[in-house]
Amino acid sequence: MEKLHNPVLLSEVLAGLSPKAGESYLDLTAGYGGHASEILDATQNYKDSVLIDRDEFAVEYLKQKFPHNIKIINEDFYSAVLQLFECGMTFDMILADFGVSSPQLDMEDRGFSFRHDAPLDMRMDRRQKLTAADVVNKYSERELAEIFVKYGEEQKGTAAMFARIIVHHRPITTTKQLADLIQSRIHGYFKHHPATKVFQAIRIVVNSELEQIEHTLPILPKLLNSNGRLGIITFHSLEDRLVKDYFKEASSYGEESPLEIITKKPITAEQVELVINPRARSAKLRLAIKRN
Repeated sequence: MEKLHNPVLLSEVLAGLSPKAGESYLDLTAGYGGHASEILDATQNYKDSVLIDRDEFAVEYLKQKFPHNIKIINEDFYSAVLQLFECGMTFDMILADFGVSSPQLDMEDRGFSFRHDAPLDMRMDRRQKLTAADVVNKYSERELAEIFVKYGEEQKGTAAMFARIIVHHRPITTTKQLADLIQSRIHGYFKHHPATKVFQAIRIVVNSELEQIEHTLPILPKLLNSNGRLGIITFHSLEDRLVKDYFKEASSYGEESPLEIITKKPITAEQVELVINPRARSAKLRLAIKRN
């Protein structure tokens, strides 16, 4: 099958999780199977492994890519891990890659990127009702400013200005309309497009991304076998802070700690990978192990 996505930090993930023949594997965000392919090639244990993704396009691809005896769940990862916990399933390795996949960014009609002129959508699971258009056109000026600060890490004054011009120019229906509107109010040179943080904030709200992570993290040690390895890849400081703080807390109870941290500092991409896959520049990998 055609390779649709370059998995970030692949060699680092393989080194950290150290997959062995016969071990079971849980992928919370399987996407297009980049990490899963390499790990399952090493374990050859498909029947005891589970792949999760809430994007229907990714799930259909996974079903074609992997043997029929592997379990594939088309749900958000929080709902899926609750199901697995209730079923009493445990794994030797768990991986979560919290970034937006390249195909999601590249599919013009998904509305994740302002590189394409597309409807304001941004839903990872297109079965849900809330879209980016709903957020842009229905949230109040105050609500918009608050999410731009909280989830886009935008300066308060800039966030307020963006919220004000959005409300005054509604309805806004496409990614290009929104990006151009924001850019028209900003002058001078910027390393990144001035709409980048706004798009990040809206996407996080639409997909409840941080709530998903926050609610899922405490369940993961319960899904790990003794000496099971956990790897988590994040792409911005809000995600990484949640993972860092949880790892610190979960490893702070001495012998009663559910996890032991392997990476004191997050692992980042080498220059060789950045040349091939520039989207890896913000990726951070943290690893932990269950000792009891």
